[in-house]
Amino acid sequence: MNHEPEPVVTTAQGAVRGLRHDDGTTVFLNIPYAAPPRGAGRFAPPQPHEPWDGTRDATTPGPNAPQSERKLGNVDMSPYFGTGWSRGEDYLTVNVFQPTAAGADDLPVMVFVHGGGFVAGSTRSALYDGSAFARDGIVLVTLNYRLGIAGFLDIPGAPANRGLLDVTAALRWVRENIAAFGGDPDNVTLFGQSAGATIVGGVLATPDAAGLFRRAIVQSGSGLGAFTTEQAARVTTAAAEALGIEPHIDAFAAVSDEHLVEAASRLVGIDLRTATHHDPLIGLSPFGPVLDTQPAESVAAGLSADVDLLVGTNTEEGNLYLVPVGKYATSTAADVDDTAARSHPKPARLVETYRTTRPEASPGELRSAILGDALFGAGSWALADAHATHLRSATFRYEFAWRSHALNGDLGATHAMELPFVFDLAKLPRLRGANALLGPDQPPADLAARTHGAWIRFARTGNPGWDAYDTTRRATMRIDAEWTQVDDPRGEERQAWI
Repeated sequence: MNHEPEPVVTTAQGAVRGLRHDDGTTVFLNIPYAAPPRGAGRFAPPQPHEPWDGTRDATTPGPNAPQSERKLGNVDMSPYFGTGWSRGEDYLTVNVFQPTAAGADDLPVMVFVHGGGFVAGSTRSALYDGSAFARDGIVLVTLNYRLGIAGFLDIPGAPANRGLLDVTAALRWVRENIAAFGGDPDNVTLFGQSAGATIVGGVLATPDAAGLFRRAIVQSGSGLGAFTTEQAARVTTAAAEALGIEPHIDAFAAVSDEHLVEAASRLVGIDLRTATHHDPLIGLSPFGPVLDTQPAESVAAGLSADVDLLVGTNTEEGNLYLVPVGKYATSTAADVDDTAARSHPKPARLVETYRTTRPEASPGELRSAILGDALFGAGSWALADAHATHLRSATFRYEFAWRSHALNGDLGATHAMELPFVFDLAKLPRLRGANALLGPDQPPADLAARTHGAWIRFARTGNPGWDAYDTTRRATMRIDAEWTQVDDPRGEERQAWI
């Protein structure tokens, strides 16, 4: 039995009481970094949280952003998405995991942004337990941000990209408060996965975020994932029609969270292709950053030139969107052509390239490969190439290739597969089974420790343990049961997207 007094840390807004665990870590849950987004405030920039008197309990999970429960066919993604909406207005919060050891200070800090298609997910998800980072000498911060219509709908009269503004506000909170938890505010690594990684790319291209972090990791995100204002306006019009309101700020501010969530779920699949731009999310979500200059272009122009960057994707990203819903095995050549047409202005050339580089591939494999690169691969290559042109910082690339045998062996090295290994949670029982993310087989014994260790090494030193990426060699670490460094492993396919 642990009879030590509960840990108390004083932040700029007030004192918080955390929970000390027997594994050598201390956790503080549900600490506000911004004011509750109520009413019209849901469509305003994040505001400072009011100070509180006394000591705020930080031992139990808090509410999260309004969202609907999200599923992907017959694969259990509940450890990733969580259990849906835990209601409460005061949800712009962080969780902080720190080593318990006395005198531990000036530790590297890592700040994680969750994924979920910009409409789901939270710090409550089982995959984002940061205890392993804390055990290994990192102060790990996870955060909630506004989702869906409140977070990303481009509404006249409201600031754009409010969810991204929330992440920047959380970084300011970290800058101001993390030293009290033993962290070094001058050594912060911002990292995210999927939608969270695309947000990290957006933050890299945000001048207001300069100086708030030293390094960044983009896990299956995109430096080409932003919608144009023309595309965003289509979504706003559709959202207003779904709600039966006029498309302006006062009308949206009068709508309840429940109705906003319900309306958001009816917007999936809107055709957002324009004369000059394809849909960066190919209909999977109508929400995301809205920028007329893509983050990769802004980074190429010099933004975040002094931030070290680790960027990568998984080998079979697209499988997650096909296999669990029965569209992989039934894919046809016409489906391959359709996916290419939705992804690229020269679809015939794209398909020809993939058929040439994968001569034995089935239509499902080709469709998945093109889909995965449209969503994540092309934008990750563009971001890495843009960043590697600068000499004030380092760029590193990885490809996560370990294949799960879930869903009769078809799930493979799909989207989100690296997360249990990054967080050193591959032994989590809910991740194992025929329909669970990691499948029925035992992953390689050291894969989680080694992957987790590379992320920590990058946060500490700016080098994950392999050669830097440049636009000549394009050195990439392929992470599998064996780790193999290769140069430009997808060169022909990468070129097809340029």
